[in-house]
Amino acid sequence: MLTIKRVPTVVSNYQEESSESTGCGRNCLGNCCLPSKKSPTLFPLFPLFVMFEFVSFNLVLAQIGVISFLGFSDSSLPLYEFNQDRVSRDNRRRNRSGFSFLNNLLLEQWRERMNRGLFRYDVSACETKVLSGQCGFIAQLNEGRHLKKRPTEFRVDQVLQPFDPNKFNFTKVGQEEVLFRFQPSTRFNGKDVTTSETRVFEISNGEFGDLSTNVVAINVSPIEYGHVLLIPRVLDCFPQRIDNESLLLALHMAAEAASPFFRLGYNSLGAFATINHLHFQAYYLAKPFPVEKAPIRRITMSVNGVMISQLLDYPVRGLVFEGGNTLRDLADVVARCCIRLQSDNVPYNVLISDCGNRIFVFPQCYAEKQALGEVKQELLDTQVNPAVWEISGHIVLKRKEDFEGASEDYARRLLAEVSLSEKRFEEVKACVFKACGLQEEYNDNVEDKELVFSPPTTPHYAEACVVLQ
Repeated sequence: MLTIKRVPTVVSNYQEESSESTGCGRNCLGNCCLPSKKSPTLFPLFPLFVMFEFVSFNLVLAQIGVISFLGFSDSSLPLYEFNQDRVSRDNRRRNRSGFSFLNNLLLEQWRERMNRGLFRYDVSACETKVLSGQCGFIAQLNEGRHLKKRPTEFRVDQVLQPFDPNKFNFTKVGQEEVLFRFQPSTRFNGKDVTTSETRVFEISNGEFGDLSTNVVAINVSPIEYGHVLLIPRVLDCFPQRIDNESLLLALHMAAEAASPFFRLGYNSLGAFATINHLHFQAYYLAKPFPVEKAPIRRITMSVNGVMISQLLDYPVRGLVFEGGNTLRDLADVVARCCIRLQSDNVPYNVLISDCGNRIFVFPQCYAEKQALGEVKQELLDTQVNPAVWEISGHIVLKRKEDFEGASEDYARRLLAEVSLSEKRFEEVKACVFKACGLQEEYNDNVEDKELVFSPPTTPHYAEACVVLQ
């Protein structure tokens, strides 16, 4: 059995080792504290062709914020409903920079929690810089994430582990840390409508005690502005493992945000996930991640239009999935890839970018090397845990001396330890392609993929999340 010792990141103010599961009396998400009270109802936001009659009302919502306007209590969680049959590939691209009620809701709720002092530090005060060099790695000094606590031992050689209710999980977070529910709606009856035609933001009557409830909660140790956790079907207590439906939910969140600044990430066990309860992370960063700009080589295309490529000239080897006729097409192909990695016990990380149009999958081996004593001490001393954000090029440093001395050479050396060897990557890729029913078609064409970042007219992020050169 391979293990490493590391200080776990505190994502909740209630994160503590406790066997207590009922009658805790601290307003958690468990059965002992779930509210029976129904949420208040907000008027539906009608299609744009009738919205001109309600312009002033919607301006009020946009300017002062949905949450402060309605004055929700801790025991009433807003519900964001989305059309699960929506979003063809063309519509997803049209929606990329439009007005998003999801952004408005998320950031207003997040700021309200910040004003209440629920975060462990002020992330807007963290110093950030772009490292000079070809990749343009982003370094952040985040001393607030450095804890003077005893390291915990984590097993890193088993990607799939059973859920343990006695360990910290997201049913133990405080209800005040939960921002809203994120649920599919059936009211659209299979119509493929876009957010430019129908506003899919509503708050409807409903009890929180539904086992299928997906929730969005704050990360109390944020890396960037708007850092949240998406927890699918929180009360079902799924272990940290991706399946088709959970990945599709994450893609829907990216599509609803409709912002190139908003990305979601996933870490498997063995790839620096420390909480074995199914969750994704997400935050805003008004700068391209270095991996989003890396050149790629097209490999093959699935029958449902998903293009699969391989990263080139990037320190971590990885696969890129994009396109597909629908969100489900893309989710199904990537989920099959992740499920195969899980069954083969290969730790991996996932980055969802470009409003859900593009997904990066990184098999990795850093924790295994660390457990075997194969990582240089100079890298271990920086206490950087290379999870999805670091692999994508946003490197969080916890000591000022490391931040001041950070360079592209350091970032490349760190990430080179994360990557599988070329031989091992090719073996893993072959297994993944077999599971997905794909055949590699060698293509010498290399594409430089850089997203066009054009901020919306009225940005939905704070100036603090903008990275300056």
